[in-house]
Amino acid sequence: MGDEVSEHSALNKILTVKDLTFFGIAAIIGAGIFSTIGRASYDGGPAVTLLFVLVAIACVFTALCYAQFASMIPVSGSAYTYAYYSLGEVFAWIIGWALVLEYAVSNVVVAISWSEYFTAMLAGFGIHWADWMAIDYGSARDAFAQVQQFAASGEHIPDNIVKAAQTFQQAPVLLGHRIIFDLPAGLITVFITVLAYIGIRESRNVSNMLVIFKLGIIVFVIIAGAFYVKPDNWSPFVPNGIGGVMSGIAAVFFAFIGFDSLSTMSEETRNPQRDLPKAMIYSLIVCTVLYIVISLVLTGMVNYKELRVDDPLAYVFDKVGMNFVAGIVSVSAVIAITSALLIYQIGQPRIWMTMSRDGLLGKRFSKVHPRFKTPSYSTIVTGLIVGVPAMFLDMQFVVDLTSVGTFFAFILVCAGTLFLEHRKLTANAKFKIPYINGRYITGILLIIALILFFAKTDFAAMISEKPLLICFWLVWIYLAVSAFKYRFSLIPVLGILFNLYLMTELGMSNWLMFTVWLALGLVIYFGFGYRHSRMAGK
Repeated sequence: MGDEVSEHSALNKILTVKDLTFFGIAAIIGAGIFSTIGRASYDGGPAVTLLFVLVAIACVFTALCYAQFASMIPVSGSAYTYAYYSLGEVFAWIIGWALVLEYAVSNVVVAISWSEYFTAMLAGFGIHWADWMAIDYGSARDAFAQVQQFAASGEHIPDNIVKAAQTFQQAPVLLGHRIIFDLPAGLITVFITVLAYIGIRESRNVSNMLVIFKLGIIVFVIIAGAFYVKPDNWSPFVPNGIGGVMSGIAAVFFAFIGFDSLSTMSEETRNPQRDLPKAMIYSLIVCTVLYIVISLVLTGMVNYKELRVDDPLAYVFDKVGMNFVAGIVSVSAVIAITSALLIYQIGQPRIWMTMSRDGLLGKRFSKVHPRFKTPSYSTIVTGLIVGVPAMFLDMQFVVDLTSVGTFFAFILVCAGTLFLEHRKLTANAKFKIPYINGRYITGILLIIALILFFAKTDFAAMISEKPLLICFWLVWIYLAVSAFKYRFSLIPVLGILFNLYLMTELGMSNWLMFTVWLALGLVIYFGFGYRHSRMAGK
């Protein structure tokens, strides 16, 4: 597959390691730090910082595997391309289909978050955006039902629930149905899709400018917030136990999604084998430090119980009476989330373009615009797939679905790395994962983990609550045996285990949704891709 790069080099090769690092920061620092971090802090309290560290470790292991692949295969397509090269067509299709969740579907969340900050920003300037055009129908309907339930029981009704319920009641009616949709989410998707369509140079320039601005704002927020931190808010540090910390895994992991999107830009990078690995690691380190510090500031400024909001940064400053800073945060959030939206809208079309080249999608998906040098048809389709659902879907549902798909993609990339090393096919890698012999370490860690699991936890209750832990332990046993037999490199093994464990924390409902998604993907593959693929012609 890598031999055919030159055949398809119709894209502009202009990106440097600085551009790629900025793209990575733009992708990672978006809806996560401005939105989902609040929900995670509500669940885990100040100890959510530990969850950021845990997820960052899993991402570092995975990023090293991505980096090695990127140095070997300088082709657009991200984990799909790597799976195609290492595990074969069926696994490649499965991971490509999972990446739709990571890029296209996650952008639905980003667009919804952008809309919330945008309408808040307008309100700060005295402009009122019609409420029935700034929320999804399901959320408004559910809020209306909750208000009726709370009213009957006499319980306190949160202000945001009351507002959404009022929106449902006051929305215009057409043919017996209430008209409720999130128009700003759809409009920003259209704008970003146009920008992604007209060229990578234009996208790069806009992204770099936005990243510089939002990094400055985040540093300003950290410094300003530090003066209002009350150490008492950090006690207790783990108010809801480890279970509470881990329950925020989907929200925290969503905050890190994006560093792998750099691998979709291989064919537009001047020296992908050198620059992609560096940019992935650089962007991940910068963003992890910022996430840890800002989560400490947030939970120090107000009690963690108050952070179950979709605009936590603006909320905490409003809470301490710094309305001016809250306004700055709202404006900067709009800018920051715009840049994240741009990166995902660039990434998804390039994955489809690569899948189309392999015959797994129709030929139109690989069409490159003769003037703009972008995958034009794929970009338009991505805009539709993101823009339409963003106006009608609930954010939490999409966050959970996105995270489970991304964990799955990360696991397959780490597994592909082990497979290539086992087959001794990594000799041409310009970046190689530091080799640590996992022959004995993997098994020793397994024994220690099992002893702690059975001796220090109510293991029966845990397995009953999270039956997917059985899958985790079985995979670890298999990896321990294989590592002993084949001397597996420890880092990819740890990448698989960290991601799989975090995946088990998402719960059965998320796995069931993901299983349905995969089943739909396999129907498409065997109905079209299998018969039209390049491999079928051989």
